[in-house]
Amino acid sequence: MADSTLDPLEYYARPGLMTEAQEQASLPAGLPTDIAALCQVVQGLLLHMLWAERYGIQLPPERRQETQIRRVAQKLRRIIELDARPLTVARPLEKRVVSECRDFSTLLCAMLRYQGVPARARCGFATYFLPDHYEDHWVCEYWKADEQRWVMVDAQLDQFQRQVLGIQFDPLDVPADSFLPAGKAWLLCRAGQADAEKFGIFDMHGLWFIRGDLVRDVAALNKMELLPWDIWGLIEREEQDISPADLALLDQAAALTVADNSAFPALRALYETDARLRVPHVIKSYHDTGVETVAIA
Repeated sequence: MADSTLDPLEYYARPGLMTEAQEQASLPAGLPTDIAALCQVVQGLLLHMLWAERYGIQLPPERRQETQIRRVAQKLRRIIELDARPLTVARPLEKRVVSECRDFSTLLCAMLRYQGVPARARCGFATYFLPDHYEDHWVCEYWKADEQRWVMVDAQLDQFQRQVLGIQFDPLDVPADSFLPAGKAWLLCRAGQADAEKFGIFDMHGLWFIRGDLVRDVAALNKMELLPWDIWGLIEREEQDISPADLALLDQAAALTVADNSAFPALRALYETDARLRVPHVIKSYHDTGVETVAIA
């Protein structure tokens, strides 16, 4: 294992391949430590691609390519290219890096890890975007030491989005029934307690979609926070090619992703030893023009 610690709080307090700042390591030095202020910083740096028009911004096609940036170090580089001021200065909308929900969560996660706070990005489904629907989404969890619990934060939900969506809860402490990690969604649907056709985004939905998010969440919990359209391992399999052994593995992985901290060593071992879950050195990624092969490490 690249990081052999079996203490989840120690593990998640350090950056991984996607969240390390690399040559941009000096940029987060002046960031606030308050979670609300950190979310405001993230919101002032990123612009969600699907919300741009609601903010009155027309994105040229070349700017949409910024959503393909995986690593926080490269995201920070692009932020500074667009506006060289400190990260704490909110950019005008047209100077924010075009992103999607995974980027808001992963950037917040990286900032918290930079400060030594255990944090992890989570892939799953939110109930607050469309009625009677579980929308493909990402949030960030951080360990709140004084309460001894993981707290879910939706860094994407700025004041404008909260008003449009009629959000009634605190985005800094998302209720458990408002965001379902993919593993929980998988287990509910497998048990017949939820309708898999209500989980997804656009015209993509069903148990096959939940399976993809589950594999992405397992990877994110192993500090490999890839893009929502990156595919590998069991994500690539057609529904008819999923074997009983594959289903058993997915059930096991799902249970570990929603368990408490004591399950962390088993989750790490499962990920590291099973190629059906583990992110390989080369993956595939969907684009508007087709599928691209991408080297990860």
